[in-house]
Amino acid sequence: MAEQNVTTAPTELWVERTGTRAYTGRSSRGAEVLIASQGVEGAFTPGELMKIALAACTGLSSDLPLSRRLGDDFDATVRVSGDADRENEVYPQLDEIMELDLSELDEAARERLLVTVQRAVDKVCTVGRTLKAGTKVSLNFQIDA
Repeated sequence: MAEQNVTTAPTELWVERTGTRAYTGRSSRGAEVLIASQGVEGAFTPGELMKIALAACTGLSSDLPLSRRLGDDFDATVRVSGDADRENEVYPQLDEIMELDLSELDEAARERLLVTVQRAVDKVCTVGRTLKAGTKVSLNFQIDA
């Protein structure tokens, strides 16, 4: 059977202003997320979304090695924290904690699995790799005059 050359258009992402310091983030796949200043109920701040993206990337990157060893129905929670340095407007450190039940494994098996998970995250978590490496960001304007 011949291979089909399927090209998928990249997902478009944008935010639309919905009120004072409030936006809705959207994707061309139909996803939405509410974004606003800290303290607004039901909305994430941009910094919170960055942290969630990191935790989700860690979870997704570790899912395959964990499911191979623990089965498809394992539970995992990745918590992420880190305070902003408001003077410089950066997050100088983000800390993740992955919560797993490895009680069915002996100590040697736990250690091997955790090394494998760490390697997987280090290799394929694009968000974490980008944050560690830094990235260039450009801003351009499209003006209706």
